Amino acid sequence: MAAAAATATLSDDDAEERVAATNAQMMLLTRKMIEIRNILQEISTGGGSRSLTRVQLPSIVVVGSQSSGKSSVLEAIVGHEFLPKGNNMVTRRPIELTLINSPDAAAEYGEFPALKLGKITDFAQIQKTLTDLNLAIPDSEAVSDDPIRLNIYSPHVPDLTLIDLPGYIQIAAADQPESLKSKITSLCDKYIASPNIIVAISAADVDLANSTALRAAKRVDPRGERTIGVITKLDLVDPSRAIDLLQNRSYPLQMGYVGVVSKVPSSLATRASSGLLSRFSGSGDSGDIGSVIAKNEEVYFGRHPVFTKALTDADDRTGQEQVTLGVINLRNKLMRILERTMAKNLQPACDAIHQELEETAYQFKVEYNDRPITAESYLAQSLDSFKLSFKEFAGKFGREQVRAMLKSELDQRVLDLLAQRYWNRLDEHPDLALATLDDATIKSILRPVSELPSASSDDVYWHRQLDACVSNLTKSGVGRTSTTLVSNALSGEMEHLVNSGAFKTHPYVKTIVQDATMEILNSRFYSTADQVENCIKPYKYEVEVEDQEWSKSREHTFALLKEEVRQCEAAYYKLQRSVGGGKKLSQVEKFVEKSRKGLVKMDDANEIYGFSQALIDKGREGLFLTKRADILRLRMQALKSKQCKSKDSKYYCPEIFLDVVADKLTQTAVLFLNVELLSDFYYHLPRELDARLGHGLGPQKMENFAKENAKVRRHLELQERKQKLELAAEKIESVIAMQKTRRLQPA
Repeated sequence: MAAAAATATLSDDDAEERVAATNAQMMLLTRKMIEIRNILQEISTGGGSRSLTRVQLPSIVVVGSQSSGKSSVLEAIVGHEFLPKGNNMVTRRPIELTLINSPDAAAEYGEFPALKLGKITDFAQIQKTLTDLNLAIPDSEAVSDDPIRLNIYSPHVPDLTLIDLPGYIQIAAADQPESLKSKITSLCDKYIASPNIIVAISAADVDLANSTALRAAKRVDPRGERTIGVITKLDLVDPSRAIDLLQNRSYPLQMGYVGVVSKVPSSLATRASSGLLSRFSGSGDSGDIGSVIAKNEEVYFGRHPVFTKALTDADDRTGQEQVTLGVINLRNKLMRILERTMAKNLQPACDAIHQELEETAYQFKVEYNDRPITAESYLAQSLDSFKLSFKEFAGKFGREQVRAMLKSELDQRVLDLLAQRYWNRLDEHPDLALATLDDATIKSILRPVSELPSASSDDVYWHRQLDACVSNLTKSGVGRTSTTLVSNALSGEMEHLVNSGAFKTHPYVKTIVQDATMEILNSRFYSTADQVENCIKPYKYEVEVEDQEWSKSREHTFALLKEEVRQCEAAYYKLQRSVGGGKKLSQVEKFVEKSRKGLVKMDDANEIYGFSQALIDKGREGLFLTKRADILRLRMQALKSKQCKSKDSKYYCPEIFLDVVADKLTQTAVLFLNVELLSDFYYHLPRELDARLGHGLGPQKMENFAKENAKVRRHLELQERKQKLELAAEKIESVIAMQKTRRLQPA
């Protein structure tokens, strides 16, 4: 007898070990198949052939009417309250829930893969996030088929994929669209289609004949092959009535029914919500609501012998559990069903994956010749291309280009000073109120430049005019002007390089280049401007002129005035065309000239002569251009005369002397601009870009950068698709091999 007892004990131990091993193997297979399903889901989201999108590994879809206890069942399986709750319809989007058994996890947590929020250990925060995502759907739409993906990692959950859908309604509320009922039905029909497993939730206190979930399941699964019924709220009906519902007689389903009492007892709800649940459940439990519900179910079913008798009778009759009770048994049953159903779809999915892989690999070879690409390599290539363009620009934009640019700016200042001090007519001078001055005063303030060639060499007036011009030119802030000019030119050229080069489709990198450019230029701006100002300071007091400098500036000034004459003539011709011809403009000019002499009244322009104010303004402009061109021609003759041949004639030839000063200011400024600004910028910008782009971007930003280019994005996506298909093919072949090995093992 002792030997027999020992043998029985060993047999029991062996049986338990075999069951544990089977369960572990089943969980491993389920986990691998869930991984494959997620890969297929990612590939299907990105598009592809119909074979891949049509054949998928199944998920478990949970449907039920509002208030059927659907949320309570899901939360009991997970062990936490995390689903959105509210008075109005809160679940407006499908929630694709993936449970991952993580025995080594330090804490339970959830992740929203699409939102990149990281690990969330506070399930109240998960609930808030789900609520916000659902309520983002406007009331006018009520529901959306855009799913929310949530992964939950915990040592207390099985490996499962569950999809929670909006609850069925019988009639839309006053603040809901009339089409809401049909929208929910259409959404649920999309998810409960084959091959997905349907978990039809029905409350025990509602006749199964009126169960919307069972009616919808029967419509798409008339033989009940993919449907498991879950009867909630068993504690609200008589136990014998509950057993009758669970015995799978009235509305038979091949997967049968499971009865649960999944609501947290009201006496413990307060403790659960306040965080006292772990102390209640004891040191040996997980401390989640799942353990509380399991204990509550154990107490309830144990208190009513009819449940125990039904289980015993079922075992005696068939050797199998025909009546299944409790959330824990529901979890185990869902695991077995998911594993079995997935296994049936393995070979079709494997064939579809290989077909898609073959097509994708062929496409990748044809379009890209199997050439791999990474976001990092594309960024490095783009950066090298930009640096090459930058180097070419640096070779073309140096001291000579800066000198020409700054000299052009100072040439314009010289022309403005000459116009202000020498060329403007008395009646055109903006600063003089001629009517309040006598003739002697007017002549002492501004004398016509036509008097200059015959003026005395010691005429104080002309000496003062030139000295004032030189003072204005040298004290006009050449340091700040020249530094600003070069900085703006560099900034503009960098913008041009970005918009026309490798970075033209990358707004984020454009901002980085522009920011780096401005930071480098701004860091050198004030010191460079100060250096230039200090170096040109001697010219503010004395300017020495060499014969060669005078001769060079004489030629340059003549060409400058000749260009001014050309521009005056072009502007005058354009003005003639705008008023209808030269004759019309000449008439208006004569009228304006007479009005200045007091021969006609300006008030009579419109009434008597028919000239509008706009036409009068153009007549004034025409007179100005004509007189200015005459003065410029007069000064060009003076520059060619013997009087302007010598540097000693600077007061007779102010245009030449001011050009000499501008040239000296330019040459001095360029020396320091080249050293302090240009060279520094050319050295630091490539290194700054290396730091910000080469090392400063993380993997996600690099990928985002690469995918801003449509061609590169297609290359990357096709390559990624191929890699995922290869991974899925490898995993699914591994699972198929494990299934074959499992079948060959002895029972």
